[in-house]
Amino acid sequence: MTNNQIRAEHNDTTITVYQAYNSAIAKGAVENQTFVPPFKMERMTWIKPSYLWMMYRSGWAQKEGQEHILKIKIKREGFEWALSNACLSHFDSNTHQDRESWKTTLQQSPVRIQWDPEKNIFLEALPYRSIQIGLSGEAVGKYVNEWITEIEDITDDCKKIHQLITDGKIEEAKTLLPVEEIYTVPTAIGEPIAASI
Repeated sequence: MTNNQIRAEHNDTTITVYQAYNSAIAKGAVENQTFVPPFKMERMTWIKPSYLWMMYRSGWAQKEGQEHILKIKIKREGFEWALSNACLSHFDSNTHQDRESWKTTLQQSPVRIQWDPEKNIFLEALPYRSIQIGLSGEAVGKYVNEWITEIEDITDDCKKIHQLITDGKIEEAKTLLPVEEIYTVPTAIGEPIAASI
């Protein structure tokens, strides 16, 4: 069985997710503490609770259009609403009755879930998968207008960690990583999205 784990920095009220953007979107988001144009509400936006998966995706903030890493705290009830209104982005015979019912659910769901191999500090695959959450339509509106409690640009911190890794100072780099722990969801939420825990 695939080991799909939701791991995140979280407390009793919020969970931290990450996104990478260009300077225009990132600056506007930090100044307004939510997303404003040129962020496009009509596009699907992906949030990632895994810091190292975000580093993998953005190339440590070096990929074009992903030069700024945003640390975003959102309300737990918003995060769990997203999971409750989600559909896996791929067909899973253990979760879905058949392909047709999965396609119908996918088309109707404002949230998509992907499980991708988690990464270690060298951005190598680990033996469990972390969650990526794609928000569209109604979910984007709720994310932008209701769920966000804090947005911080952590690009400089990311570059500092990357430089330490480059310099071979791995243990020092590890001390700067966020502490991500298992985020347990009720079975009714976890089962339909193939969460292991």
